[in-house]
Amino acid sequence: MFRSAISSIARRCPSVISRAQTTPLAQWRARGIQRSFDTRGFMASAAPRHGHIERPAPGTGIKVTFKDAKGAVVREIEGNEGDDLLSLAHEYDIDLEGACGGSIACSTCHLIIDPKHYDLLDEPGDDENDMLDLAYGLTDTSRLGCQVHLTPELDGMEATMPSATRNMYVDGHKPTPH
Repeated sequence: MFRSAISSIARRCPSVISRAQTTPLAQWRARGIQRSFDTRGFMASAAPRHGHIERPAPGTGIKVTFKDAKGAVVREIEGNEGDDLLSLAHEYDIDLEGACGGSIACSTCHLIIDPKHYDLLDEPGDDENDMLDLAYGLTDTSRLGCQVHLTPELDGMEATMPSATRNMYVDGHKPTPH
């Protein structure tokens, strides 16, 4: 009995399958799909630039000097307009933590900007001010590195890293950029 039921289903399957492909609904769907391929133009979006940012030619970029807590120069770099200090620090292997990856959820990218250039920066937003309240060694010219974006007016800026940061991770943890 079981074998005969399977046999009867198997005999009917080819006819069911062939009928399903010729029903008006199936034909309409097939025409719609084909028409959408024939009439739609090519569409594309801008390619993201993950890790493939071109650095300015030497002497043509916006110069930034990173200093340690004692004032010694760590590294002088050049960036493009719009780059943020946290990303540049990670790119050039400067020991600036940035535990949250630049999402304004920590204060580990806290930098002390020289007064001459601090006045040229946009005012910090509420989220940045909230995080700066938690920063170790806060000064009048403190900013989060993830929120300082380079402009031509900031050429020659000096950013000093504080002697310590407040972080939920264990000491010595260095997150990698995403």
